[in-house]
Amino acid sequence: MEGIIINYRRGRKTQTTNQMIIIVPGVDKKKAESLVGKKVSYLCEGKNKTTITGTVSAVHGNKGAVRAIFEKGMPGQAIGGKINFN
Repeated sequence: MEGIIINYRRGRKTQTTNQMIIIVPGVDKKKAESLVGKKVSYLCEGKNKTTITGTVSAVHGNKGAVRAIFEKGMPGQAIGGKINFN
């Protein structure tokens, strides 16, 4: 299953770089609740091809978006990129 990274989790004047908001196409709020606790991974493009892993922590909003917490900060190039659910 694949999702799309929408943005960092953020407030008015802050952003948390290791937490991302992810939308999964075709998933509503009830189906998104079943994704909580699943592992996710993002493949960083570039010379080293590293993988950043994390877990889905909660549902975000009423449209089926989920919030994922990653092991380290995500790069800005990740916004709009694809993410894989394991």
